[in-house]
Amino acid sequence: MVTLLFERILENLRLVTVTGRLSAVTPILFCVAFAISSCSKSNNLLLGRVEQTVGKHTIIVTDCYKTTVPPPQLLRSESDKPFYRFTPCLDADVVIDGDQLSVNGISYGAINQSDTVIVDHGRVLINTRVASAVTQSK
Repeated sequence: MVTLLFERILENLRLVTVTGRLSAVTPILFCVAFAISSCSKSNNLLLGRVEQTVGKHTIIVTDCYKTTVPPPQLLRSESDKPFYRFTPCLDADVVIDGDQLSVNGISYGAINQSDTVIVDHGRVLINTRVASAVTQSK
């Protein structure tokens, strides 16, 4: 489908060079081609959805409209446990320290090894269930 779309764009561009006029369809085809080419499993610009594997977890962030997303970082932690940070958007900072999850500086407690974490418009879900923030006792 994308190949046919690009062929149609090239055909319209050839008409521009011959006739000197831009087809009314050409700008629309450019927009559709850009939108399709900027969508993938890991980053869907049209839906504002980013999906990435972080360690053994799947992290999904919605309301994130970026053409490129930085990869998750494996950082050093004070313990020997893996410490991951994934910040696909300015308002979504996901940290997994061993089995402890925090999003935007708020702790959500322990998660299991293959849990899916969804950050959806400020809500945090673990395996499609709304997660509650963990209060730190002093």
